[in-house]
Amino acid sequence: MNPEVSQILQDADKWNEEMFLLRDIALECGVIEEVKWKQACYTYNGGNLFIIGAFKDYCAINIFKGSLLKDDVNVLTSPGENSQSSKQWRFTDCQTIDANRDLIKQYIFELIEIEKAGIKAKYKSLEDYDVPEELTYLFVSDPAFENAFTSLTPGRQKGYLLFFNAAKQSKTRENRIQKYYERVMNGKGMNDCVCGKSKRMPNCDGSHNR
Repeated sequence: MNPEVSQILQDADKWNEEMFLLRDIALECGVIEEVKWKQACYTYNGGNLFIIGAFKDYCAINIFKGSLLKDDVNVLTSPGENSQSSKQWRFTDCQTIDANRDLIKQYIFELIEIEKAGIKAKYKSLEDYDVPEELTYLFVSDPAFENAFTSLTPGRQKGYLLFFNAAKQSKTRENRIQKYYERVMNGKGMNDCVCGKSKRMPNCDGSHNR
């Protein structure tokens, strides 16, 4: 057990007992427990599988490649209106978690097999563009950002993806994503000014966009 994770789960405003139980189940599956994005993240061979987190009305297993799971019993839900890859399994009591212990493990083992096979999640409108892992991870930890990004026009999304993917190092990609976080949240593309015009337009130099 990672002591930092213990502290994060303990300090949560609510759902502490439920999240500790989910954690116990996860660790029984042989995954690695880490802290990423200030949350409890579970990985396998370096690949991110899911996050355990607390929300106002529930706690949840937030699954990065949830769309690839079979989910024959329909326990997973989309965290946001425009979510494509990530899925959530929501809980509000320990009894439900205990009752689904075997199924939770089954889903985790399936995620491990997906990671071993190197299967990538698909994004409907941008099949020909790679979505960097750093962006996928942020989608899972911040559904509001995923909704904002996928609500952008395809051209704006592609512009960001090309720019993010052009960075060779993961840290550089993370920095680029964080730099443009607020712009995405405001529905702006890389070349959009706050005035709504493109910085390429002669009557807008972009100076007031900072």
